[in-house]
Amino acid sequence: MRIRVSGLVAALALGLVAVAVQAQSPSARGVDAAADAPRTSWGDPDLQGVWDYRSITPLERPRQYGDRAYLTQEEVTALEDRAARNLDEPPPEEGAPAGLIHARYWTDPGRKVAEDWRTSLIVDPPNGQIPPLTPAAQARRAESGDDRPRRPGGYADTPADRSNLERCITWGLPTAILPGLYNNNIRIVQTPTSVAIVHEMVHDTRVIPLDRGTPLSGDIRQWLGDSRGHWEGDTLVVETTNFSEKTSYRGSTPNLKLVERFTRIDDDSLGFELTVEDPDTWVQPWTAAFLMRPSEGELYEYACHESNYGLRNILEVARDEEKAATGGN
Repeated sequence: MRIRVSGLVAALALGLVAVAVQAQSPSARGVDAAADAPRTSWGDPDLQGVWDYRSITPLERPRQYGDRAYLTQEEVTALEDRAARNLDEPPPEEGAPAGLIHARYWTDPGRKVAEDWRTSLIVDPPNGQIPPLTPAAQARRAESGDDRPRRPGGYADTPADRSNLERCITWGLPTAILPGLYNNNIRIVQTPTSVAIVHEMVHDTRVIPLDRGTPLSGDIRQWLGDSRGHWEGDTLVVETTNFSEKTSYRGSTPNLKLVERFTRIDDDSLGFELTVEDPDTWVQPWTAAFLMRPSEGELYEYACHESNYGLRNILEVARDEEKAATGGN
């Protein structure tokens, strides 16, 4: 989907790029599967496989782009060249610097911007930003302060002070379906009555019924919420509610609602759109959209607990700091 324009006046070229790119937006909204897109033996669009959603396009539009929704050819080239240099950076000859947690060459965020060259994955609101917090959410944030001295990496009094990810519990939604530092892969498996989505990050798995049966009671809250799916034409729509208060996303409440749209466009692309809504947190819903591509390989086991020395080390260092501050007592 790269647009290459040569031999035109710069202003005209940029205008053509913007128009052409906008027409190729990967949003699943309003997109029907191509006539020759794969289908299952029972006739549904075939979404199955391991899908890669790496992207160096940020979720929110960087302020430097102002109101501009699309990148220029020169900006795309510069961003992708920089991403390649970062990932190809050789490791230090004498070991990593002290305190280094994630060197760039240990991550896998991708090397390419989104295929439509947008300046953000967020397509609504048009400014590419997560909407402002509601007054209630602002009040919650102000009230959540803690008078304990904050360490550079957060509290480390007990394991419960660390994040759900550090404790190998869950990456959570919608984080697990948005591009990140690494493990940007999902596996989709279908039957006529359900769809399973396996997230490589923290091996979270969602089994999503398609029969629109009786939803969970509002009293039942889960780490990944309660997901229910249905088909709208050739698009799989997954609605998720009933989140636990333990899995807040950017300060969201258990009233968080996610709507995901998956559309098989052709052999090599899966359109994805995510709408996030919580009237107790943001003044309006917001939507992100991007394409997924077939993965280069299988999902790898995320053996988190088996190798989770990080949590023990964080707590051990915190205790050592406390002893040093009290003279070893």
